[in-house]
Amino acid sequence: MARLQPPPAAWFESQYDNRARVPEHPAILARWADDSAQVRAENACVLDLPYGESDAEKLDIFLPAKGAAAAPVLVFIHGGWWRALDKADHSFVAPAFNDAGAVVVVPNYALCPAVTIDAIALQLTAALAWTWRHIVQHGGDPGRIVVAGHSAGGHLAAMLLTCRWQHVGADLPRMLLRGAVAISGVFDLDPLRRTPFLQRDLRLTGASARRLSPARLPAPSVPLSAVAGASESPEFLRHLRLIRDAWGPQAVPVIEAIPDANHFTALDHLARRGTRVHGLALERLGLG
Repeated sequence: MARLQPPPAAWFESQYDNRARVPEHPAILARWADDSAQVRAENACVLDLPYGESDAEKLDIFLPAKGAAAAPVLVFIHGGWWRALDKADHSFVAPAFNDAGAVVVVPNYALCPAVTIDAIALQLTAALAWTWRHIVQHGGDPGRIVVAGHSAGGHLAAMLLTCRWQHVGADLPRMLLRGAVAISGVFDLDPLRRTPFLQRDLRLTGASARRLSPARLPAPSVPLSAVAGASESPEFLRHLRLIRDAWGPQAVPVIEAIPDANHFTALDHLARRGTRVHGLALERLGLG
């Protein structure tokens, strides 16, 4: 029997180069940045709190207008293929959750190729540990932390569900997170090794791709909701099925394609009141 040949590099580029697939992406990114600047100017927030020693390890906290104590906490992790964008581009995610009574934390992290994805995952682990230890000082409930992420951030959100928190710190609970929402996440990194525009910066090996693929890790005991835009590439939609198949329906009770959404506008659904994706996050926060 003839052995099947893997698709050429150009096919992987066509599947994973979202900026090429969405020509209007510069306008979307500019809108995110403008809306985020307005949020920071007009909403109650605490900016650039350090959670680690490097300049990249800082986070922003956005506070509910009501100022209630023991509010649930949404930690949002931005995307950009682990090599682009910034927390300052994503403050726009916060207001709809603040209005619902949640505290929102948006951490930064160092970018590839200056660091590896392994290092980024460890930085986000530190950001979540910092949040659990300190969020009560900002009106948040450390017992009700949910993580959400977009694209590379969706991958990191899923990775964080598998963390053994008591190996990170003896003071941390076994179950630090209540759940996660991944928007357009990638759950098996091996295809990215065959995607030239990414591999130049990510420098994944076979071993690191396996180690950093949520679909190759044991299923968590708290739930992940995984969504993607219906207009995204077949590969991104395949990742939804992949993580459900790998972790099972108890760990991944929701996989959905968002109608009329591409890779970028899928994130708008998280930030917009009344959408299915926003509602999924509210349910995880106990505010549904």
